[in-house]
Parts: sequence; C-alpha cells; structure tokens
Amino acid sequence: MILLDCTLRDGGYYNNWDFETHLIQNYLYAMDSLQIDYVEIGFRSLKNDGFKGGAAYSTDTFLNSFDIPKGLINKIGVMVNGSELTNSKTQISRLEKLFNHKSKSPVTLVRIACHVHEFHDCLPAAKWLKQQGYLVGFNLMQVTESSLEEITNIAKSANNYPIDVLYFADSMGSLNLNQLEDIVQAFQKGWKGELGIHTHDNIGQAVSNSIRAVQSGITWVDSTITGMGRGPGNAQTEYIILALANYRKKQGNYIKLLELIRQHFKPMQNYYGWGINPFYFLSGQNGIHPSYIQEMLQDKSYSEEDILAVIDFLKINGGNKFSLNTLGSARHFYSGVPHGAWKPQTLLKDKTVLILGKGPGIKKYQYAIENFIEKTKPYVIALNTQNNIKQNLIDANVACHPVRLLAECKDLIKLSKPLITPFSMLPDSVKKDLANKEIFDFGINISNQGFKFNENHCELPCSEVFAYSLAIANSGQANQIVLAGFDGFNAEDPRRKEMDKILKIYKESKNALSLKSITPTRYEIPIQSIFGLNI
Repeated sequence: MILLDCTLRDGGYYNNWDFETHLIQNYLYAMDSLQIDYVEIGFRSLKNDGFKGGAAYSTDTFLNSFDIPKGLINKIGVMVNGSELTNSKTQISRLEKLFNHKSKSPVTLVRIACHVHEFHDCLPAAKWLKQQGYLVGFNLMQVTESSLEEITNIAKSANNYPIDVLYFADSMGSLNLNQLEDIVQAFQKGWKGELGIHTHDNIGQAVSNSIRAVQSGITWVDSTITGMGRGPGNAQTEYIILALANYRKKQGNYIKLLELIRQHFKPMQNYYGWGINPFYFLSGQNGIHPSYIQEMLQDKSYSEEDILAVIDFLKINGGNKFSLNTLGSARHFYSGVPHGAWKPQTLLKDKTVLILGKGPGIKKYQYAIENFIEKTKPYVIALNTQNNIKQNLIDANVACHPVRLLAECKDLIKLSKPLITPFSMLPDSVKKDLANKEIFDFGINISNQGFKFNENHCELPCSEVFAYSLAIANSGQANQIVLAGFDGFNAEDPRRKEMDKILKIYKESKNALSLKSITPTRYEIPIQSIFGLNI
C-alpha cells in the first residue's frame, strides 16, 4: 500500500500556498521520519494571477532550495490542474514549459487532476510525461456525478495510456461505505492498474472511507496533516498512518509529526478553521460543494443563520457546481435573457446618486453623511442591508449577489424602502420570499465583456452588488456618483483584489460616470471630504 501526503498542495487553498520556509523543511523531515511513500509538495502551473506562494508552482528551483531527506529522494510529487491541459494544440508546449526531463528534476510523480469531462482531453499528457521519465497519476474529481457504467467506461479508456495510478476523489465528502465499494468495483471492472483514493471529511468519514477503500483493493491513499485542505479537509495523516499500519510494509517514527502538528499545524488550524463542523456535515449530506461553505465561513459578515439559509436553498436547487464569485455561479443563479420591468431613468435622470457601502466609515461619519443627504438631496442607494443611516433618508436598497440574496432575504423584506434587484430573473423560491416586497426589477447579465448600461438591464463582469449599483446609476443617466462607506479591504485581502478589478473594468467602460468618495477609502477613487462638502 502506498501512502501519499499532499498537505502543502491541498492545504494551500487556505494560505495561497505561501508556507514558511522552515515549516516546509520541518515537514519534509517529518515525512521522511514517518516513512511516507510520496510527498506531493504542491501544484505546477503556468497561471499567475495574484500572489501565490512557492507551493502553488513547485518549480525545480523552489524544490532544490530545500534539503530533501535521503528517504524522500525520488518520492516527490506535484499536481497539475487538467484545465490547463485540455487544449490539444497547446498541451505539449505547456508541458514543456512546466517540466524538465526527470533526470534534471527532483520530481518523480506527476498527478493530473481533472473532472470527468476533461479526462479524455488530458490523457495524451500521460504519454509525454512518461517519455520524460515521470510516474504518472490521474485524479478524477466529482466521479459521484457519473453512473457506475460511465465510471467503468472511463476506466477502460485509461488502459490505453501509460498511467501508473488512477485516483478518484470523494469531492463532496459524502460517500457512504456501500457507495464507495460500488465505485471501487466499477473502476476495477474497467481499469487493470493501481487505484487510489482522495477522501474529504465533510461528514467525518474520510478515514473510515479510506480504510474501506483499502479493504476493497485500493492501493494508493491520500492524506494531509490535521486534514488540512479545502473546505473541511481530508483524511488526517496522523490517523491514517495508524489506521493502516497493518497494510504497510514499513513503519516510521511518529514523534516528528506530532511536533510538527503542535508547532505549526494546530496554530494554523485554529486560525483558518478547517475541519468538520455542522455546516460541512450538511454540505456533505446534500452534495453541496465544500468551497461554498468555506468561503462563507471566512466572511465574518455571514451569521450561522445566513449560512443555514444558503444551505437550505442549495438543497433544493443544487450546489455541487455552485461556487462563489465566479461567472458560472451567477449564470447558474439567474435565468433567461437579461430583462427587467423597471427603468432607472424614471427616478435617477440628471440626479446625483449616493451609494452607501457597509464599511466602518458609514457609522463613524453617520451624522455628516445624514447632513449631506438632507442638504443636497441625492438619490440614495444602500447596498444590501446597510441600515446605519436613517431609513427615511434612503431611497432604495439594492441586492443582486446570489449568496447575499439567499442569506439576507428576510432582512431585506423588513427594510421599509423598495428593493432594486433582478427580480424577474431570480429563482422561483426567492421570488416567493420577496412577493410582498416593493421591487424595482432591473435585469442583469454576467459577461466577460465588461459593463454595459441598458434601459432596464445591465451587463456586468461579476455579480457583486457594487458593480450592479454602478450600472443602475449609469443606466439611470445620473449626473454623478458619490460613494460613502467604501473603506476598502487590506491589500492582502482577496476581496480587495476583486474590488480593484471591478473599478478598473468600470473606469475603462464607455461613457461611465466618474466616481468620488466622500469618506476615507483605500481604493483608487478621488476623495473629497464630506466635511468640506457640508459647509
């Protein structure tokens, strides 16, 4: 039996693969002492959008900067996302950029992670990698969405390529033991080589499922220290090494692993919060992608009630492919050709539009903002459930982001002002909840073409409510847009990058209205002090 530890690769989803050098070195020593069979140190990738640490690229130069213990020489692995290799015209050229010949690299094992629909397009990469001297693995994700017959047929096709191990992942962490056995048997009917499993711990079954998989004939098993990995995490190395001791030909020293956990991984776990909890358990039971839960847990604006509301919605409408802040999620959420029943021009034409964010500046400068509204009489749009400003001074609330609409629906109903939202394009269950609310129905379409402002709908690069509000003001032919309460996130916060991107695309849009902030902001927006405006 082969045990592969992929802590730094899978755990990097929490810290952008930016592990301290001494942690990586101590990790390698601990894995060597434990006599782990393979260590998957990280990803190999050509994508470079935003800062990620060394384990996101795992270059030969990066790996050679460490003292790789003698017991791990020829035991280092990396993973490539299959989505980077699906284009047959560029596949080889990409591989050539990613990999030297094995004789010039500390890497021995390359695994390609791909969804079922990407599998056949990625298979030719196995031949090239094998010619370069590497062991080759494939890790199939979300196989539970395929029938057992489809799994067998997929497995059969792999026999025509030089693959050393064919993995499948319990992507939703929801498999019970009987389902697991059925999937293993389906693979064994079609595939004649080594089989591996990568389990997730949504419902606390990762270790149990790994054990049953081995009993069913699986010979490669993944694990991570303390289960560190996307969402609730994976089978824990510290438990797997004990649970599968009778199946391994060698037993290592446990002490360095326990020291590593105490010094590094427990503090990180306390900080980032991976591991099973009731939300992950519910997501596993209902086939909801764990990244959805992870992102909400990391956003402190979501209460426990909010998260449960989203889970309840996804139980009915499906959440296995619904990921936050992506074009795909918004397209999945909204239905039909973009349209609306309300034209913003009827209320906004030639007016100043004041958009109220939810930053601390709203409360800090509440009196000055309210004085500004009373004096200048702008049309006031409050994002989502922002309610620090007196309700009689707000003209409308606005909401469009799928998660916010689901989580804050009850609170939005309680607000006294009309709600601007793409009502006619919302799922029926959300329409039903908003049935008794005064609605200004302004349509939305998410596209990679930037901003477009139409009479009763808009096109946006994302489903963020800030972008939607900018479009409302522009479609309404306002004369200017003023912002308050957009303090901005720290430069390291991924939400800051998202907002910077939105602002950049907006500023490049044709005939977009100029912006100014009247409270402090970290964003690249011109600022005028609200106190100077109130003179």
